[in-house]
Amino acid sequence: MEELEATIFELIVHSGNARGLLYEALDCAENEEYQQIDDLLVEAKAEMNTAHNIQTQLIQDNLAGKGAISLLLIHAQDQLMTAMSEQALIERLIKMQKQLNEK
Repeated sequence: MEELEATIFELIVHSGNARGLLYEALDCAENEEYQQIDDLLVEAKAEMNTAHNIQTQLIQDNLAGKGAISLLLIHAQDQLMTAMSEQALIERLIKMQKQLNEK
């Protein structure tokens, strides 16, 4: 069970890292720091990819009868889904902020 919990915490960490990077990118958009935005978005996407890969492995393991659904796993899933939703929204907000900055 300790290995499963460690994997779940990895999912939480990578989801949280992605969210933090996305919000940093949004802050940079307000300050017209476009090169930093692009770098932060690339990093955030890498973190999201890692988190998604962990999620996929957890799902496959669960389907194979390994591991168990726990409150911690539900929390991790919630963190990832929130990060994914915020990613779409923040990328759109950055695009809009860039358009406003051009005017």
